[in-house]
Amino acid sequence: MRRVLAGLVILAQLGGCATLRTLDANKPGAPVVYAGTRLDLYVINGGCCPQDRFGAEAPAYPGLDLPGSALLDTVLLPLSLLTAAGVGFNATGGL
Repeated sequence: MRRVLAGLVILAQLGGCATLRTLDANKPGAPVVYAGTRLDLYVINGGCCPQDRFGAEAPAYPGLDLPGSALLDTVLLPLSLLTAAGVGFNATGGL
């Protein structure tokens, strides 16, 4: 079990994670809700220009990245829905 988990972590690091890549994308009009999953599916279905559409490069192995991106997108769904609705947070850290 540890070998499988270690292999998945290494694969995610080598291939990149579509969800994490789209979080850093600063492209107006780019999808926000399930963006990583949508990026993976776009590339799997032969999409030509992920940088133009999503503001992020696709991972090297989108088929292997898809389950992890779907899981992470589901965890981040409440925040992405709020972002899509235009609700912004001005949070600051520290004591």
